[in-house]
Order: sequence, then C-alpha cells, then structure tokens
Amino acid sequence: MIIKTCEQKLKNILDKFKPELAAIRTNRPNIQLVENLRVDYFGQNMPLKQLASISIIPPREIQISVWDKNALQNAVKAIEESGLGLFPVVDGQLIRLNLPPLTAERRQEMIKLIKKMTEEIRIVIRGIRDDTNREIAKMKKEGDLSEDQEFSHKDQVQKLVDKTNKELDDLLVKKAAEINE
Repeated sequence: MIIKTCEQKLKNILDKFKPELAAIRTNRPNIQLVENLRVDYFGQNMPLKQLASISIIPPREIQISVWDKNALQNAVKAIEESGLGLFPVVDGQLIRLNLPPLTAERRQEMIKLIKKMTEEIRIVIRGIRDDTNREIAKMKKEGDLSEDQEFSHKDQVQKLVDKTNKELDDLLVKKAAEINE
C-alpha cells in the first residue's frame, strides 16, 4: 500500500511538471505556450483557452481566435505582459503571434530555466522518497514489517525514484533539444 502511494505521488509530480515544461518557449510554435495565460474577463481571471481557440500556423505562427471581442484587448495585454517576448498583431477578431527565432543567449537562458525547474522537481522527489522511507521504518518499528520486508520496500521505493528521475532526465533532454533546434 505504501509503495502504491509513493508511486502515485511520483506520477502526480511528473504529470504536474509536464505542462509547466511544455509552456517554456522553444523555436517551435506550441499551443501550451499561451493557452494558460490568465486574461481578465469581466473581473474574472480566466485562462486564454477558455476565451479563444488557439491554433498553429506553420512554420512559426500561433493564431488566436477570440470568441468575444470584449476579451480581445485583455488577451493582447496578457500576451504582452507574459514575459514570453511575443508581440501580438490584431487582425479583426484574430491575434497573430509570430515567433521570432530564439537568440543563442535566450536559448541558454531557457535551458538554464528548465534545468532549475528540473532540480526543484528532484528535490520534491527526494522528499517523497524520504517521507516514504520514514513511514517504512515506522512500520518496522511498530512490528508491521520484518527487516527483510523493510529492506525490500525501501529497495522498491528507490527503484521508483530512479525510474522517475530517468523520466525527468528524458524530459529535460527532449526539451533542451527543442530549444536548440
């Protein structure tokens, strides 16, 4: 049971991290880049994806079709203030975002950022492992587990952590490759 709980926590951490990583700008247009930008809409703070349809126009354009013209200017403002370095062009009900190629300096900043994000996730993963190992030790102390079971459980936890860290490394390598394209 405790192993399943640990496994679920580790899975949840990765599931939460993947969209955060997807929102980091690369040289490819990506809907996740803008879909969760918060837009003020009649006093409500809503994600852009709830106010517009977002599509990719190859090779480097994101097109946003805002459903309500009252939200158009606030959507433009949210994009401009996002810190993504995007300059929206309004064309009727459409917002066009041309993604300029990333400079070498900006690529390095992005890679540094994703490495920092990955390291923060590793710290959370270590915390989950430590909490689980403490729980296992407590169960052994209370007599619920034998010494062999304790060792086996801790070994299973470490294997889960290693697997999660490998997935994290794979995500980092893939994202760094996208940034450097």
